[in-house]
Amino acid sequence: MTMDEIAAKLGVSKSTVSRALSGKGRIGEETRRKIIDFASANGQTASVEGTSSRTMKQTGNLGVVLPADAYVSGSAFFHECLLGICDYANNMDYNVVLTTSTANDISGIHDLVERGKVDGIILTRAIENGQDIDYLTEIGFPCALTGTAPSKGIIQVDSDNEMAAETLTSMLIGKGYRKFALLVDEMDFNVNRQRHDGFCRAVTKAGLSLEKQLIYKASPKMEVHDIEIDEILNHKVECIVCGDDTLCTRMMSKLQAEGYRIPMDVAVASLYNSPSLNCFTPSVTTVNISAKQMGNLVCKQLINNLTGRDYQVRTIMDYEILVRRSTNKIYTESVV
Repeated sequence: MTMDEIAAKLGVSKSTVSRALSGKGRIGEETRRKIIDFASANGQTASVEGTSSRTMKQTGNLGVVLPADAYVSGSAFFHECLLGICDYANNMDYNVVLTTSTANDISGIHDLVERGKVDGIILTRAIENGQDIDYLTEIGFPCALTGTAPSKGIIQVDSDNEMAAETLTSMLIGKGYRKFALLVDEMDFNVNRQRHDGFCRAVTKAGLSLEKQLIYKASPKMEVHDIEIDEILNHKVECIVCGDDTLCTRMMSKLQAEGYRIPMDVAVASLYNSPSLNCFTPSVTTVNISAKQMGNLVCKQLINNLTGRDYQVRTIMDYEILVRRSTNKIYTESVV
């Protein structure tokens, strides 16, 4: 029996049913007891005294929500993250059910939750004002996120993307670079906004003029990237900082196809690493974060929550800066 069915039988809202069964949120004791008794009589389970238990149906399934563009963006993050989730879920005898969502379409999430297909949901991208987190926290459904969101009702596993961007940019400034171009993807994505802010903070702290730096919100249309690259080079940019591995792959490929020497003509760095960057010579300076480990950790925390074990509401993973030849000012083609 789903929450919708319980709500219809008892003449209450679904959010009221969720609050009663999860032990979260304010609800009258008489209403709570009526819902719990009815659910128990129909073979459902509920949390007691606000502690987490398994969700109503105990399906043994976890829903994983990938962005709809994950299949076309080219970023390795979602693939690696999913592998980490699946590894831990499998070890704990859980199955993984995939769905996709966009900022304005969370019908796949609705289907998993309202038809009782999963015990919990893992979101793999945080979007500003996203409907997914609002919906899941409103009904009290167990959920977790690889990323950062202001909501306190969701488990979060992330890296400090803002500090990582600041650290990498500060290192580049320390190498003598003064004129930068920053390319980031959609600013509605929290991770891109964090990386943008970290870059700007490093530039400001170093006493450089932020107005003299070129900052682009990238476009998925390759012809727009071509125009941006020409503009970047015409402005005598010394170092291009790419917001992620996909943008960096496109940038490196374009520069090398046009015969530009990296880093002699222009240096390149990426704020996220992936195996796709390993194919380039010179090797790319980048921020390295294990997406597979992130997936593993977020799955662990959600399952711990579902099974009544201790869990961390917020986990911040370490990162490392890989300084490579794409930003080495003394690098020459004769170096092997």
